[in-house]
Amino acid sequence: MIVRRFLLWARTAPAEARASGAASLAAAYLRSGMSDEDRHEAETALMALIDDPSPLVRRAIAEEMAPSMRTPRNLALSLIAEQSDVAALVLAHSPVLTEADLVDAAAVGDTLAQKAIAMRRCLPLGVCAALAEVGCEEALVTLAGNRTAEIPDFSLERMIERHGDNGALREALLERADLPGGLRQTIAAKVSDTLASFVSGCGWLTPERSARLARESTERVAVALAAGGESSDAPAIVEVLRVTGRLTSGLILRSLLSGEPALAEAAFTALSGLPEERVAALLRDKRGAGLKALCRKAGLPALLEPAFSAAILALNARGFDSGGAGNGIDRALLRAVLIACERLEGPEADGLMGLLRRMDAEAAREEARSLADSLADDAALALLVEADPSFLIELAESDLRDAA
Repeated sequence: MIVRRFLLWARTAPAEARASGAASLAAAYLRSGMSDEDRHEAETALMALIDDPSPLVRRAIAEEMAPSMRTPRNLALSLIAEQSDVAALVLAHSPVLTEADLVDAAAVGDTLAQKAIAMRRCLPLGVCAALAEVGCEEALVTLAGNRTAEIPDFSLERMIERHGDNGALREALLERADLPGGLRQTIAAKVSDTLASFVSGCGWLTPERSARLARESTERVAVALAAGGESSDAPAIVEVLRVTGRLTSGLILRSLLSGEPALAEAAFTALSGLPEERVAALLRDKRGAGLKALCRKAGLPALLEPAFSAAILALNARGFDSGGAGNGIDRALLRAVLIACERLEGPEADGLMGLLRRMDAEAAREEARSLADSLADDAALALLVEADPSFLIELAESDLRDAA
């Protein structure tokens, strides 16, 4: 009887009053001890109020009903078919919506609806895949930032394919711990290409110069990702580089000269077709037996064999798997390669020596940068001690506490 009186009152009440009354009715339905008959009438009234001419009424109902498990499913489905702000409330929070409901809503929804779905906690794999396929850029950025979403690898790849030029999406994806190394390399290549196009388009550098800088930047990132990732990252990165035509001899040589040979090892395996164990044994043979055959099997130019042999032998002399210094090209390794290649002749030899000298200049700049940072830190510490001598004692005591 009370619900019937409410419906009669709602015919003439102002919009704000109807919205307040609808919210009260929804709260009573969810939380009060109604009889079965009253509950049925309340549900009917709420369904009827969705057709109210004022959006305030529908929003009031959605705000109350969206988070509850007791919300009638038909009511929730009716609300997600309403205007964007009302639908978004339910899509973002309602636990009564199924995976199929969310997939369908993602396919037909606008930007606000897709973003609301993308921010749901523990978003299932199927919904993530649907959003990756049809979601707008803003929804994909939201999805990438949702750490509880179960995004499959193929959907991460699809997101990059569709909107990889979006800087916010790239940043959100790179912050995900579950992003595969191969896709990190794909994003790095897109960033390099974008920057190269921008620089050459502005006339700051020639297209050839900007393309070279972009290539070398991509190579540095690839070596770092292969070195810092899981053991399975290097093969995935190499596959991406092969597909995009970026797996060059220079990149493989850079991996060796950085003291981080994981990418080079994966590249030799992929290019030669030999088993991983066989490639690993050939690369770690301190006598260098079979290195020339491995280079030829991998299809590397014959002129580069001395460079690769010298780099691999120098790596083995100090420990093939000992790791690099973490700051790019190792000049000691590079020096061994320069000595081995300095007597080569011909146009191709000139190109190789040019590459090696650019790597040497790059390594020299990195060393200078590190040294300058170290000197600046020392100067700052000296100024602090001069201003307050007790600072050094406090620093030493802090180090002792940390050690303990």
